[in-house]
Amino acid sequence: MDINHAMNRLLHYAKLHGMITREDRYYAANSLLDLLHADSFEPEEDIDEELPTAAPILKDMLDYAIQKGVIEDTQEQRDIFDTRLMDCVMPRPSEVIRRWNNDYARSPRAATDEFYKLSIASNYIRKERVDKNIVWQTATPYGDLDVTINLSKPEKDPKDIAAAKKQAASGYPKCLLCRENEGYAGRIGYPARKNHRLIPIRLAGHRWFMQYSPYTYYNEHCIVLNRRHIPMKISRRTFENLLDFVTILPHYFLGSNADLPIVGGSILTHDHYQGGRYTFAMAKAPIEKSYSIKGFENIHVGRVKWPMSALRLRADYDDRDDLIDLAAKILKKWRTYSDPSVDILAETDGEPHNTITPIARRNGEGYELDLVLRNNRTTPQYPLGIFHPHADVHHIKKENIGLIEVMGLAVLPARLKEEMAHLGDELVKGTPDISGMEDIAKHADWYQMLSKKYPGVTNDSVERVLKEEIGKVFLRVLTDAGVYKRDEQGMAAFDRFVESLQED
Repeated sequence: MDINHAMNRLLHYAKLHGMITREDRYYAANSLLDLLHADSFEPEEDIDEELPTAAPILKDMLDYAIQKGVIEDTQEQRDIFDTRLMDCVMPRPSEVIRRWNNDYARSPRAATDEFYKLSIASNYIRKERVDKNIVWQTATPYGDLDVTINLSKPEKDPKDIAAAKKQAASGYPKCLLCRENEGYAGRIGYPARKNHRLIPIRLAGHRWFMQYSPYTYYNEHCIVLNRRHIPMKISRRTFENLLDFVTILPHYFLGSNADLPIVGGSILTHDHYQGGRYTFAMAKAPIEKSYSIKGFENIHVGRVKWPMSALRLRADYDDRDDLIDLAAKILKKWRTYSDPSVDILAETDGEPHNTITPIARRNGEGYELDLVLRNNRTTPQYPLGIFHPHADVHHIKKENIGLIEVMGLAVLPARLKEEMAHLGDELVKGTPDISGMEDIAKHADWYQMLSKKYPGVTNDSVERVLKEEIGKVFLRVLTDAGVYKRDEQGMAAFDRFVESLQED
């Protein structure tokens, strides 16, 4: 292939997307020559294509690098090398921060708009992969739940797995959320971040960093990470940080995973939050019962109509400190609160079980803080957690219910794409039993229910049916994770907890 033309296409793309200027062209071209083991560069002035992402250009350049023996033809080595190619046409971190500050002076929304565009243009967010995710909504009594089958993470290549075993162990960076990832070249088994940029933000007087998630499960999905590698911890400081963030970026929400295993996210070792510009079903859910807490009469408190157990606190801008005080009071009370009548024990054998998943957003000029009550206790009957998806829904969702799921978005494993295609075929054919089919046997009981409920399902309707029923399973997952069940006994127990907040 004509590598000179490919280089010119990438330089044109980078200039078009504001990553370089004309004055940077030869510097960037020489960096590309070095990486590609190419000999010379000749500028081309007649390129006028407009591409939304660099992926097609990078594919040609990767094919060239493989042909020349620069890299091996594995997905992981392609992913490492294409970030190096993009870094040749990327602005330095200081320049990205300078642009952010200039854009923020115009408006917070202008700052996030431009930074998000850069994160896509730089191929840090691999949009062509994210767009492959299967996404839909399912109507429920609690609103439209979001469901996505995540296809954006590539499968491991056996060559990469073998190479990783031979590679010396490294503790740098300590984890995927450390600020040291910015510009990191990557290695087999650890993603490259040469095209990664961070924005420094001060929360409660401390230095944090904002980035976008490379997997973007929803619009402008951002991650806010502590500059230090310290464990997740929900505390008064958490509420201060969340409210500071939505003060700085009032068009975004920000929430935190819980800080205990089972009910927390996949990374508990590095303090971080997740936010973005998206309105989840939970944010739209109404208050079904209001409360007044003694000493905090200026804070509106309500129980959210939601399958998980959530209190919503609303405050005017000037009452922000009181909002933080009340949230801290609720957290402190919940940490030690037990109600054996509904299986809630604050601790067993000295191991704490109660924590909170908090989410902050602006409500007009004021603030809104959702506090979702969590408990991670296990029993012999529920070894993965009493308030965790139960065994009969593990065929769809077995993983922890973290912040994203709590708000109403199911992130489901890629295996479901092929499994649902096969299951759907059997459903249309009217196959009486699938328990002998290895790839979908895990769905056998669910399949029996579906075949009775939809005896005349057709090729035209089976996809819609399966999506709707998967959405209903997700609703069951959220119900399982709720500490107070949505029946008379559960709601009475919820009210008892709120009543306990009246105590000094």
